[in-house]
Amino acid sequence: METPVFDRSVLHLDLDAFFVAVEQLRNDNLRGKPLIIGGSSNRGVVASCSYEARAFGVRSAMPMKQALQLCPDALVLKGDMEAYSKHSSLVREVIAEQAPLFEQASIDEFYLDLTGMDKYIGCWKWSTELRERIIRETGLPLSLGLSANKTVSKVGAGEVKPNGTKLVPAGMEKSFLAPLPVGKIPSIGRETERRLALMGVRTCQTLSEVPPRLLQREFGKHGLIMWKKANGEDDSPVVPYREQDSISGERTFHADTIDVRYLHDQIRQQTSQLAYELRALGKLTACVTVKLRYSDFNTFTRQTRIAYTAQDVPLIEHALALFDRLYERRQAVRLVGVRFSELVPGSSQLNLFDDTGKESRLLEAMDKIRDRFGKGAVWRGGKG
Repeated sequence: METPVFDRSVLHLDLDAFFVAVEQLRNDNLRGKPLIIGGSSNRGVVASCSYEARAFGVRSAMPMKQALQLCPDALVLKGDMEAYSKHSSLVREVIAEQAPLFEQASIDEFYLDLTGMDKYIGCWKWSTELRERIIRETGLPLSLGLSANKTVSKVGAGEVKPNGTKLVPAGMEKSFLAPLPVGKIPSIGRETERRLALMGVRTCQTLSEVPPRLLQREFGKHGLIMWKKANGEDDSPVVPYREQDSISGERTFHADTIDVRYLHDQIRQQTSQLAYELRALGKLTACVTVKLRYSDFNTFTRQTRIAYTAQDVPLIEHALALFDRLYERRQAVRLVGVRFSELVPGSSQLNLFDDTGKESRLLEAMDKIRDRFGKGAVWRGGKG
């Protein structure tokens, strides 16, 4: 096969049914069986599922109760985020040894900028050899998409799952996307897809033909972004991978206080804002630290390890518990702070394995408000 020369070459690597694949590596008896990773109760949500379960209609983000109605014989595992993070790191290490520039977009997705590599070795040959090495050294199935930009490469990899490869030659981006449903474009969620359908727009071809001004009127800036992507255009860069160890926030009060209810509210607010930042970054935390400074400037901290998450409820519970262990009654407080550390890439949308659909919808609504008005626009209250 003759390798085309790209003005820009972007590779997308996507680990197939990643959580499931890791569990199957750990227990070979799980292969070939309908398997669901997620909350064990009927109120839980599906975080991932095997292709055998998908054949019954089970999908990620589906309520566990509905999933088990569709596939009553499925095996359900709570999941092990530490194991998933470890295997993601193994993949990242292989990529880092060979890639000139790469971005880890999530725990199971990577973008690589291979622009200019055609001068020395064909990008397609290099990409397929890297994929084979990752599969060989980690045992994990991996799909690959190569094109001139991130959007088309991601869609390409998605179209050949599981464990496939897709090359979209330069100049063929728009024609490749044209017959696909608009929901295949990464930035188009279910609600946007529904609104487009009401306009008679169901395929990328139709979306590419809609006047950009109309889309901007209906969807704001996102309308123009959707139109460009439907036309195969995406100039977003591959952002170099950098390990972020922690995020934190703190507040020094104008007047020292002994009001416990007020202090609890400050902890809730800081924790909720930091959790939002985690979700925006596509990160999870396994360690919460609370900092407390009294009026005499004596400063104390306590921390605790937790199951990986980026959800408000468990993080607030842990932060408040740490504060209560730190605080000495009747002593005025000058500053409180919260810190999340031991961060790993990962989707927080489902709270991994314990979230409920109601909680997901609440967080999604709160995050949309923050996206529009700022991270301090809304936060969770409490009883004290």
